[in-house]
Amino acid sequence: WIDITPGQLHRLDLKSGNKQNWSMGSMIGTVVLDALGGLVVALESGIYHFEPKKGMTQLFDFPENSEKGNRFNDGKCDPAGRLWVGTMNKKVKPNDGKLYCFDGRSVDVKLENLTISNGMAWSADLKCFYFIDTADYAVSCFDFDNVRGNISNRRKVIDVPVDMGGPDGMTIDHDGMLWIAHWGGACIARWNPNNGQLLEIVKVPAPHVTSCIFGGEDLRTLFISTAIEGLTKAQLDEFPLSGSLFSYIPEVAGIEPCVFKSELKFKH
Repeated sequence: WIDITPGQLHRLDLKSGNKQNWSMGSMIGTVVLDALGGLVVALESGIYHFEPKKGMTQLFDFPENSEKGNRFNDGKCDPAGRLWVGTMNKKVKPNDGKLYCFDGRSVDVKLENLTISNGMAWSADLKCFYFIDTADYAVSCFDFDNVRGNISNRRKVIDVPVDMGGPDGMTIDHDGMLWIAHWGGACIARWNPNNGQLLEIVKVPAPHVTSCIFGGEDLRTLFISTAIEGLTKAQLDEFPLSGSLFSYIPEVAGIEPCVFKSELKFKH
């Protein structure tokens, strides 16, 4: 998992308890596994392949960083192995971000005029792409073409009440339900994208819940990240575990995250 502002990448071995961390040298927005080995990370200056023992190789230069003062935010790989990663302005200027799709050779812009590009998920039948722009307080669904990587027919499938906090990171479970981290809401919530119904709320002892992902044996554990950014001293005193990584055992399993797949052979 990542710590965006200090540019830290962390790894925890669940069996041994061993922890490792690496400094990326700049803000980091996304990390995904690479099918060829190592990781792919989205930093301020671009997308890189990273191996702890070998270092980094840049795959894509990021023009928005120097032009607009933007950075990469949340990202995930689709079932075909393409990396989808969004951007946002560091000062959160409205409509300044984009959603990119990177296949290892070229980059396509899929969405523009975004404020805080955030959570993503794909349905098991590969027909739907779910997406969050936090500023919308909603989840959008698109028709998805897994062969070409195209999205179309955007519609709103979930309305998030403002008092629940802004929708942030997102994942999908084995039943096709969406688990959403609520920034400012101190919770993870399970939603039905088929009818917009709120199914479950899991309270988290930290106001700013940032993301969630299934892992562990049989994908039965939901790992939850949180942040301290923007909290007052009084809030930090009330929620001293803010910024921690939590786990929760739901009644349903998750779906294994997709990995980055590219024909490129990385050279150092």
